[in-house]
Amino acid sequence: MLTTLRIKNYALIDELEVSFNNGLSIITGETGAGKSILLGGLSLVLGKRADLSQIKDSSRKCIIEAVFDIANYDLEVIFNQEDLDYDPQTIIRREILPSGKSRAFVNDTPVNLDSLASISGYILDIHSQHQTLQLTNDLFQFKVIDALANNSSLLKEYTIQLKSYKSLKQQLIDLETSLSESRKEYDYNLFLLNELVEAQLENIELKELESTYEQLSNVETIQETIGHSKSLLESEEIGIIDRINEVKRQLNNISSYGKQYKSIEERIESASIELNDIVTELDNLQGQLSTDPKELQSVSDKLQAVNSLLQKHSVLNVSELIKLKEELETKVNKSENLDADIVDIKSEIESSEKRINNIASKISKNRVAIVPKFKSNLESILEHLGMHNAKFNIQFSKTDKFLVNGKDELQFLFMANKGGQFTELKKSASGGELSRIMLAIKSILANYVKLPTIMFDEIDTGVSGEVSNKMGDIMKRMSKNMQVFSITHLPQVASKGNWHFKVFKTESNITTHTDMKRLTQDERVVELAQMLSGANITESAIAHAKQLLN
Repeated sequence: MLTTLRIKNYALIDELEVSFNNGLSIITGETGAGKSILLGGLSLVLGKRADLSQIKDSSRKCIIEAVFDIANYDLEVIFNQEDLDYDPQTIIRREILPSGKSRAFVNDTPVNLDSLASISGYILDIHSQHQTLQLTNDLFQFKVIDALANNSSLLKEYTIQLKSYKSLKQQLIDLETSLSESRKEYDYNLFLLNELVEAQLENIELKELESTYEQLSNVETIQETIGHSKSLLESEEIGIIDRINEVKRQLNNISSYGKQYKSIEERIESASIELNDIVTELDNLQGQLSTDPKELQSVSDKLQAVNSLLQKHSVLNVSELIKLKEELETKVNKSENLDADIVDIKSEIESSEKRINNIASKISKNRVAIVPKFKSNLESILEHLGMHNAKFNIQFSKTDKFLVNGKDELQFLFMANKGGQFTELKKSASGGELSRIMLAIKSILANYVKLPTIMFDEIDTGVSGEVSNKMGDIMKRMSKNMQVFSITHLPQVASKGNWHFKVFKTESNITTHTDMKRLTQDERVVELAQMLSGANITESAIAHAKQLLN
């Protein structure tokens, strides 16, 4: 509910503050008095883009601030979605700076215009003849039917499932694209992988392999060298060991003459022992030598294969080859698993389609069930509004596509006169008829859902006094459950209000100002009399005005 509106430095308004109550509030004023200025200010609150030309004094900023009581609107979730602090007394403010820059705030938190429109759309609805074109929009028609059919929870679930379904479809596309690309590389990657697997890299130490190759390639040289070395150590004529033993015997004769001689003897003894160990080790090494050509060829082939792989893949060591092998295994396995993944995702898509189809079927069933009652109520209200022969034909047809709100396509057909044909609403209804149809629909909706504050902007233009009286009655009934404003030129409608506000202009020597005030009961009589008879108020107009108010 709009409780307070403050406007500063906007169009012809210097400064305006007005408070509102629940029920039906009437706004009247002569043509050009500034009612459109009031609507323009409220449109800024709804998120309309600002214009520097709207500032009255270009040296000061323009401020439009609206205070709403939203305690009964259940909007906490919406505020959370927009990351805004919720307050039952919500303040929406727009500022237009002299520079032309515009700012918007919800409860003093800066917001962009998209967030502002998202929030304000749940709080205030300005309805003009221009906006009756919304009535011909399929999405709005579905919104009406679904509200009456109580499809809200089903539509939320449908939206969630549809989002999941689209995500699965995209995953399938991505997998199929990956499969197509991987097939181009699969054979080559598999060939490289097999080369690396066959090399048995995990069992190879390159330095050891190179050492083994050197030994096997030089067996004869090693044999000859070891034999000659043993001869030098063990030869009876020139053997080093025999000479060492002779030295040891000589030193033994003098070892008792001093510690220094004993130490030398012990060192010679150690050298003797070490040389005997060397001879034993040379015997062992000589016994281990093999001249097997097959083993030499095997080691040579393995070494050549590893060096070839190192050069081919431009890496420095076997560990890098092993890492490359693991990467190729991942790529090959991914390619081999893609077919299975695609089968799995197709199964998920099939299950998802069944769930969505089930929800869409329930949504459709509820829509079809509510149409007769909606159609009857709508035609009944329109008959009271002077459209005695208005008839509707609301048809649903199935589609194979998953639409944003189900799988139904809707035809909202209208026939204004007897003997006519049902045609699309936008082709067969006049502007005045669309206004009455929209009023009738919103009056029906008010019985099913919590509508925001609604402002009817001259929706009664071009209708007779009798019809305008009925339109006023409908707005009056709506205002029992919600706040309703009506900007009108018709006294029959104006008389229905719980509150009556007048927009008027005042002029000074240098400027013109627009202002607005709430009328007292006596002022309402005068205002209605003027609406009935013009500037020259007659006694009969006064009497008629009092009669309307009573």
